[in-house]
Amino acid sequence: MRSGGRSRRIGVLGGTLDPIHVGHVETARVATAALSLSSLVILPSRVPPHRQNGPSASPFHRFAMAALALSGLPYATVSDEELCTEGPSYTVLTLERFADRWGEGSQIFFITGADAFAEIETWYRYPAVLDLAHFAVVSRPGTPVRSLGERLPTLTSRFRDPRDRDDPSGRRWIYPIDAPTPDVSSTEIRRRLRDGESIQGMVPAEVELHIRRHGLYLETTTADHLQ
Repeated sequence: MRSGGRSRRIGVLGGTLDPIHVGHVETARVATAALSLSSLVILPSRVPPHRQNGPSASPFHRFAMAALALSGLPYATVSDEELCTEGPSYTVLTLERFADRWGEGSQIFFITGADAFAEIETWYRYPAVLDLAHFAVVSRPGTPVRSLGERLPTLTSRFRDPRDRDDPSGRRWIYPIDAPTPDVSSTEIRRRLRDGESIQGMVPAEVELHIRRHGLYLETTTADHLQ
C-alpha cells in the first residue's frame, strides 16, 4: 500500500533474533529516538546469509519472542515477512519489497549495529543495498560508530549527523548513532542456557519466561527445531 500525505519515517530492524535480547531492543529504541521515527518494524530472518548453521529456535518461537520483547513499545510491530519467504533472507530483497509497498511517501531507515554494518561490503548486492533505504548504525560494544570511517573509508561521504534531517535531495544516507548498548549476544545466551547458567537481564523478562516454558536452546529438547 502506498502512503499519502505527510511522509512517514519507518525504522526496520532485522536479524536472526535467536533469541532477541536487550541489545536488540536498545538498538531499536536508540535509533527510533535519535531519528524521530514514527514506527518500527522488527523482521526476524528465516535463513541468515552470513550464518553457517540455521537458527536454533523455530520461526514460530523467534517471532513470538520478538513480539514479547517489543510489547512495551507502542510504535513497534513484528513482521513475519522474511520468515514466510523461502531461501536466504537478503536485506536488499526485503528493502526492495518495502520500498515498493510503502511508496515515495515514506522514508525507510534500516537499523543495524555497527558490528554488523562493518561487514557491509560482504552483503548481497553491495553497494546497491545502500540506495534502497537510509541506514541507522548504532554503536555496539567493541565497535563504536567512530571506528567505521577507518574501516569503510569509501562510505564516509554518505555519513550524516542524525540531527540533520532536512534534505530535499532524496539521497540515501548513513546515520551513525553513538550510544551505549548492552554488551550481550544471542550466542552467549544460547551457551548459558545449554550450560544451565543464568540469563537474567540479558533478555526481557517475558522472553526469558517463554524460553524457560518451552525449553528452548537446550541440547536435550526438540522444541526449538519445530517448524
